[in-house]
Amino acid sequence: MNLFRRMLVEEYRLHSRLFGSTRFLAFPLFVAAIVGGGVFLLQATGTDLSAVVAGLHALVAFFGLQVGTLGLVGRDAMRDVLGDTTLLVFSARTLPLSWRRLLATFLLKDLVYYAVFFLTPLVVGFLPVALVGGFQPANVALLWVTLVATFALGAAASLALVGLGTRSKAALVAVVAVLAAVAVLRAGALVAATPYAVYANPSPTTALTAAVPIAVAAVLGPLLFDPATGSSRRRVRRDRYRTLRRVPGLDGLTVRPLLEVARSSGSVWKVAFSLGVLFAVTALVLDRVAAATGLEPAAGTAFGTLLGLGTFTTYNWVTQFDDPREYLRYPAGMPGVFGAKFRAHLVLAVPVGLAYLALAVVWYPVGDLLVGVVVFPLVAVYVYGLTAFLTGLSPNELLFDTVLFAGFGAGLAILAVPLLVAALAAGTAPVAADAAAVAVAAVFAVVGVVLARRAGPRWDRRLRDLD
Repeated sequence: MNLFRRMLVEEYRLHSRLFGSTRFLAFPLFVAAIVGGGVFLLQATGTDLSAVVAGLHALVAFFGLQVGTLGLVGRDAMRDVLGDTTLLVFSARTLPLSWRRLLATFLLKDLVYYAVFFLTPLVVGFLPVALVGGFQPANVALLWVTLVATFALGAAASLALVGLGTRSKAALVAVVAVLAAVAVLRAGALVAATPYAVYANPSPTTALTAAVPIAVAAVLGPLLFDPATGSSRRRVRRDRYRTLRRVPGLDGLTVRPLLEVARSSGSVWKVAFSLGVLFAVTALVLDRVAAATGLEPAAGTAFGTLLGLGTFTTYNWVTQFDDPREYLRYPAGMPGVFGAKFRAHLVLAVPVGLAYLALAVVWYPVGDLLVGVVVFPLVAVYVYGLTAFLTGLSPNELLFDTVLFAGFGAGLAILAVPLLVAALAAGTAPVAADAAAVAVAAVFAVVGVVLARRAGPRWDRRLRDLD
């Protein structure tokens, strides 16, 4: 209990010192306001609240899965590649605490922390529209419970998969293949084992069915996780840098983040994992929207938009090991550094996103997905430019900075809203909707390029002013 309390204090101090107590504590209010506004607009456009609820569960599951990838960061922390990052969860070597106890406590701390600062405001924002729409208070309370459980399932499952990967890559591939097969062949059975099924059909049976996977994953994650075994060490080909340098367009600054991602825990597969989770969430949302509204959203525009927005996680990976001030010593200058990050971001994200669009051919017509092939890279360019301009080389810091998060969210929303409206309108005017989606994405890609070019000089001035 003492460790749990200290981790909570550490989390609060970390964010309040980074952003200031006022800006940090305003974050839940901002989440409630933006969710309330979003739900109001969705209802005004005729979207059924049940579809909104399904979407909230999908987004929270994605968020939980992202939080659970802490295991990958933890392995890198043990190898001393994260600089001065010394959180309690990484202290197994310096304190008489086991990794299993640290990880189990960290999972519990994250569950409580995000339930208070993120999930509760999310439900509070949903509350006014829900009550006007005929929801009973008991339904809203049940929504809070199932969202918290969904976050727990995502975080625990992600950590369990990372833990399994530290023991056996073959076993990890086999488990992921089985889960993917179940998702393809019996998606309903997979959903029935989640907390969303409890919300849709509350009963002791559905509650017990949903509780088992959470409990199993929460136990297996800390048990399986091996932070830094000798078997994880591997030789690296001496000429890998030169091999990549021979690829046209890849200079030394671009190769560096590519090698850092490749040599870190999870390698480039974590890029595929992050976008893969978003791919599954998008497929689920499309299915729920079609079932709830009778509309057939344009799959290409929807996948291209949401996968493109998800490349924010790729930017996190290519900047994970950066000390921004370090680059001030380089003759290339910050514009050169951000240009290299731009190229590395596209090299990692675009092929993976296109591969998922190709996979979507299993469920959707090829013609519908071609628009996504155009929209996805354009959105990825905009996301890079916006993220680099606002956050520099420290994108993780924006999550709990209310002002920064509001600016980032607004920047994504002005792109996402027209694209998703175009996806919903494709059923009535497919040609016009597809043309509008491509035009909007192209315009924002130009904006992204402009922001990307300004990011270097902007952060160069800021970092030098801090010195």
